[in-house]
Amino acid sequence: MNEAGTIDVTGVGKSYEEGRIRALDGMDLHVAAGEYVALVGPSGCGKSTLLHLIAALDRPDEGSIVVAGHDLAHESDLSHYRARHIGMVFQLHNLLPTLTAVENVQMPMFELGIRSSERERRARRLLGLVGMAERERNQPTQLSGGERQRVAIARALANEPGVILADEPTGSLDSTSGLQVMELLESVCRERGATLVLVTHAPDLALRADRIVRMLDGRVLPDAREREAAGFRRAPGEERRLRALFSRAPEYPRLPDFPCAP
Repeated sequence: MNEAGTIDVTGVGKSYEEGRIRALDGMDLHVAAGEYVALVGPSGCGKSTLLHLIAALDRPDEGSIVVAGHDLAHESDLSHYRARHIGMVFQLHNLLPTLTAVENVQMPMFELGIRSSERERRARRLLGLVGMAERERNQPTQLSGGERQRVAIARALANEPGVILADEPTGSLDSTSGLQVMELLESVCRERGATLVLVTHAPDLALRADRIVRMLDGRVLPDAREREAAGFRRAPGEERRLRALFSRAPEYPRLPDFPCAP
C-alpha cells in the first residue's frame, strides 16, 4: 500500500489564549495509509484543531506529527507540504467566488508549478470524476450547495495527495445532498488509495468509516485507544452505543436512517 497516506500523532498538545484553552492534551493517533477514520466527539474536544495541525495550518505546542514520512516540526516549506500531500474539504466550500469551477480546481496546482495546459486538463478530468463536467464554467454562486462541495472535492484531489482531511463536509447540506457528497468522497478515496480523516457530528456518517475514534477534552477516549491497539474496527453494539451517545447530546440532532456501509 502507498505509504504516502500514513499519519502519526504523538503526545501532541495545543493551547490558545495564553494557555487558558487546552484544545489538545497529549493526543496520540496512528492512521494507516488508505484507512478511513471518523473523528467524533462534542464541540470543542479538539477534532478540528487536530485536522488543522495535520494540515500544517497551525503548529503544536508540544509533541510530534509525521505525515507521509515528513516530520512537520522540521518541514521548511509548509505550503509545498500542503500542496503535495494534503487535500482539504471544509464545511463551507471556500471556493473563490470570482473564479469558475475549473479555475477553482486549478488553484492548488500553482504551488507545484504545473504548466497551464496540464492544470486545465487535470481540472476538467477531476470535475468529470465528480459529475461536474457540464458545470465547469459556472461560478460558485451559480451552483447548488451539493455542487459546490463536489467542486471542493475535485480541488482537494488536484495534486493527487495521499491524505484527505474532511472537516464537517456535509454540515451545510441537506441529508440527501450530504449522503451523496460522502459517497462520492469515499469512492474517490478508495479508488486512489488515499487516507480519509473525517470530522463529523453525524453518527450515520461516522458509522460508514473503517474506524471511529472518539475524542474528549483534547484526547482519544481510552476505550477507542484500546480497540485500536487490539486491532478492532467496529466493536459489537458500536452502532447502538454511538446512536445513544449522539441522541443524548442536545447539540447533535437526530438524523434520518441513511444506509451504512458494511
